[in-house]
Amino acid sequence: MNRTIKIASVALIVGVALIWFGVWRTSPPTLLSDIALPDTWSDQTLERDGVSVALEVRPLAEGGVLREGEFADVRFKVTDKASGQPLAGIAPGAWIDPETVAADQAQGREQSCKARVGVFLKSSIGARPLLDLNSYFLMVMNRDASVSVVDPSVSVGGITSTLTRIDIKQPPMDWVTPRDNKRVFVSMPTAGEVAVIDSEQFKLIDSVAAGSNPVRVALQPDERLLWVGNNAPSAEQSGVTVIDTATLKTLKHLATGSGHHEIAFSKDSRFAFVTNRDDGTVSLIDIASLTIAKQLKTGSHPLSVAYSPLSGAAYVADGKDGTVTVVDAASQSVRRVIKVNQGLGPMGFSADGRFGIVLNTLENQAAVIDAANDALIHELDVSAEPYQVVFTKAYAYVRGLASAKVTMINLASLGEGRKPISQGFEAGPQPPRLAGDLPLASSLAVSRDDNAVFVVNPVDNTTYFYAEGMNAPMSGYPNRGQVARAALVIDRSLREVEPGLYSSRIKLPAAGRFDVAFLLNQPNIIHCFSAVVETNDKLPPVAGVPKVEFMLDKTTAALGSPYVVRFRIVQGKQKVQRSGVKDVQVRYFLAPSSRPQHVAARDVGNGIYEAPVTLDQKGAWYLHVRAASLGANFDDQTFASVRVTPGIAH
Repeated sequence: MNRTIKIASVALIVGVALIWFGVWRTSPPTLLSDIALPDTWSDQTLERDGVSVALEVRPLAEGGVLREGEFADVRFKVTDKASGQPLAGIAPGAWIDPETVAADQAQGREQSCKARVGVFLKSSIGARPLLDLNSYFLMVMNRDASVSVVDPSVSVGGITSTLTRIDIKQPPMDWVTPRDNKRVFVSMPTAGEVAVIDSEQFKLIDSVAAGSNPVRVALQPDERLLWVGNNAPSAEQSGVTVIDTATLKTLKHLATGSGHHEIAFSKDSRFAFVTNRDDGTVSLIDIASLTIAKQLKTGSHPLSVAYSPLSGAAYVADGKDGTVTVVDAASQSVRRVIKVNQGLGPMGFSADGRFGIVLNTLENQAAVIDAANDALIHELDVSAEPYQVVFTKAYAYVRGLASAKVTMINLASLGEGRKPISQGFEAGPQPPRLAGDLPLASSLAVSRDDNAVFVVNPVDNTTYFYAEGMNAPMSGYPNRGQVARAALVIDRSLREVEPGLYSSRIKLPAAGRFDVAFLLNQPNIIHCFSAVVETNDKLPPVAGVPKVEFMLDKTTAALGSPYVVRFRIVQGKQKVQRSGVKDVQVRYFLAPSSRPQHVAARDVGNGIYEAPVTLDQKGAWYLHVRAASLGANFDDQTFASVRVTPGIAH
């Protein structure tokens, strides 16, 4: 959230042009000889206001050449010019977009760059860069067999920009994503499989057999193996299934015991701890050999398990006995049993492994375990019937089934002899219990900046965004057309991989010349580096994605006068004209935000289509073309803008 505020403030500083400035994606391509590039664009350096910014784009493939369709790491090294010391924690912004030669020549390179960055900062649904290295998306688990993807930064008239819907075989129950957010693994109990979603392209790429009734999914710390809890009725099928994340092959099924299974891991990925609710045991599994090393009795009804890297132990909460059993990973034995109260359930640890929060559904409380001495130090009142807990750096967030309120526990206030501080906020008008069937996946998702959360209220079908320090959620994202159940943040932003070095891995776009725009808030620096992506002869020939070429006689219109949008649909390098498409629509809205309108377009021959639009308010209007048969949003990167004035049209 802080980064969003910082970047947005720069938009005001630079005084960028309005949205109708004319950022056209349909300009004819420019020859490589038109503008001279440095001999090597992969090592460009900018020095300004005492700051040095060096860009490196490093291809993953051998040969040192950037080729379309391959992957590369975009890296910005930011240092103090005088001392050479890295500038850490500065949260820069970056975008990659096709080169705009005409704008550069008309305004000057620097002003043109500032104008484009300003347009990107507006987060308009139509003025999106080709690659946004600051973006993040929200995946929403639906009640049916689907997942929705929304862009929280873009909203038109209060309607969230839903990018796509991903259909899977059967309704989902739980999900997990690696640290790089490139994939999402989704359990489907009724299918007996785990769906694998490519979260770079937001599409289903595979469904992997995962045993009988796969429910909980978990990734071990090194992310080499995916573990799936099988809540099967028979003893031989109840346990865990292990899947290789690289090959997506099922490696082994381990029958650990009866009942529901929760899964935790030692920090070094040597051991997995699997609870067996109906047997009252925890299975210690040696990950190297995928064998059960030990079965430990941990009470009569173990409901959750969490591992603390600080104490090197797994903590098992038993709902019936009201105890937390501490299992030492090194000795593979019980080292302590902490007595709490009946009703214990879900549990989690703060990122540093110091404080464990165990929820008590019967008592409407959260018990706090200090891993430094395996002691119960606090019992706090929280939202009614607590059932989920997640952590940011500063807070533990507790969600209750019987309350719309989310409780926030200040982690810095915890400790023996201290008085904990808690607060809360309402996430919707009604408690989640009223929604009925809920998945295991959390309705709480931590933001990319680790200081805010998204909270799904399944009753009003809305995902609320709450930033720490606010009294209430700042905004809500309705899940129109679907029934929301859980949320997951997919981070696409630059990450600080070491002090002063900010990196993001991208898939290189089609061959051409590109601008790599860089933004720093303090000091205020906006600069566009240059880039060239070469053609790739190894890529199979494709017909190409259909594209829109607008054919507007004028880009201003008088208020109240009729206006007809005219455009051509072409495909491939040869620009083959696409006639006869029956479901072409023009989607248009008034900037910066208004409810979008749709009108059908008619084919007038030679790949050309026309659509009358009603531009009934003065201001800047955005025009998009859509057709489900060509891909629902087949050319959102191309748009046109029309400025409506009260005077005479030009």
